[in-house]
Amino acid sequence: MAQQPNGAKAKRGFAAMDQAKQRAIASKGGQSVPGEKRSFSRDPELAANAGRKGGQSVAPKARSFSQDRGLAAEAGRKGGEARGGSAGRRPEEAG
Repeated sequence: MAQQPNGAKAKRGFAAMDQAKQRAIASKGGQSVPGEKRSFSRDPELAANAGRKGGQSVAPKARSFSQDRGLAAEAGRKGGEARGGSAGRRPEEAG
């Protein structure tokens, strides 16, 4: 990859486009499937059953979260922190 005189790498492709163009292209991904085909967004029960079926296809010993609740709680905390959420925090913990 080409480098700028100051040592930084030159942006290429998608990264080199202005934000408006990036957003226009990215929004097309969400529009590519018609609403009537987005069954999970319209039927939460169908989505839950699909997730359940996927989880059941994993051997019980390989289901680390069901075997280790502490691991599941830690993963949930990390996800919440990465998202920047404060849901579930006690008022004294909130910044």
